Amino acid sequence: MLKHIFSLLWFCLCFSAQADDCLEYKSTPVINLVKPDAKTEIVQPDEKMDITHHGHVIASLSQETEVIAEAVFIKTGFCVSLKGINVKFGYSDFLVQIDKSYKPGTCPFNAVMEHEQKHIDTYLSVIDEFKSELENTFFVAADSVMPVFIEKKSDFDAAVEMLNQELQNHPELVLVTQKIKAAEEIRNKKIDQTENGADLMKCFE
Repeated sequence: MLKHIFSLLWFCLCFSAQADDCLEYKSTPVINLVKPDAKTEIVQPDEKMDITHHGHVIASLSQETEVIAEAVFIKTGFCVSLKGINVKFGYSDFLVQIDKSYKPGTCPFNAVMEHEQKHIDTYLSVIDEFKSELENTFFVAADSVMPVFIEKKSDFDAAVEMLNQELQNHPELVLVTQKIKAAEEIRNKKIDQTENGADLMKCFE
């Protein structure tokens, strides 16, 4: 039992020392941030829609991250360091639901669609306004990721996944997403409060 404990301790100390040897290969990460191409789909569910607006938007916020890493040979193995990331962050899909009782091209249908388009524009504008903060946040997160040591180059993919997980778990990334959601919620509520279905009601005057 004592031998097993000693072996484990020795392994941890060696691994730590090897990881420390990799610190010199830490570099400043390059961040490439772009938005996905947003697509809008319109559907008319069989269920009765909300009595006030007769429409609804479901927005899909997506994040695709490609980690660019490099493996450098040292005496006992390889140091894998994060060199940069390619990030696609933003809204990729909008599903617009409109009351089935309104036929496409009619005044009520168009009024509901115009209202929901304002919500879509809000989602997109918030992402635009957060662009600089997002770039800075991804940089801070990527810059905090330290190189890792691997004994065999065949472990490279697993090491890259480890770097990516550390990146994704950075608290600043969680925080900025929460801030984006909060900004969107405030603006979308303001749109609903300001319009309150007035344009739709004009179609029935």
